[in-house]
Amino acid sequence: MTVIKINAITVLEGSGSELAQRFAARAGAVDGQDGFEGFELLRPTDDRNQWLVITRWRDESAFQGWVSSPAFAHGHAGAGRPTAEGAPVSVSSELWSFDVAGGSAG
Repeated sequence: MTVIKINAITVLEGSGSELAQRFAARAGAVDGQDGFEGFELLRPTDDRNQWLVITRWRDESAFQGWVSSPAFAHGHAGAGRPTAEGAPVSVSSELWSFDVAGGSAG
């Protein structure tokens, strides 16, 4: 059964484009990981400052394999790096976990 992991990242005002650039620079880094099914970075379209990183995995074990891999450590090594102006990109993040309980293939 597919497992959904959502990293809800609270981004400082004006830092969203930097976050998007950092994810674009790592595009495809997780694609070859066993059990990985998909990735999306969602930008808010309202006044929120919370971006969502959504990944889909075959099961919890596949996700945990990614988290404990050297590729994960490498990909997240610069996550706390400040912007060119010296400000942090994000102020917090939460990891949410879901199982798919229904939907459509459309």
